[in-house]
Amino acid sequence: MTLHDLLSTLGPVGLLVLLGMVMVFMGVVLPTIWSRHAYRRSAARTTMNTILKALRQLYPF
Repeated sequence: MTLHDLLSTLGPVGLLVLLGMVMVFMGVVLPTIWSRHAYRRSAARTTMNTILKALRQLYPF
């Protein structure tokens, strides 16, 4: 599967969702794991918990 096939399969909405997920992953999940500073890890963990709590309210399992 080429990049062109992937982009045409996802469409514009799928591409925006994919980019949003990558941005959340890079901006929240990675700092939770890799930051040297405890206050950054704590802030990223709090943000990640808030996002997960909101997702659980939308889609309760």
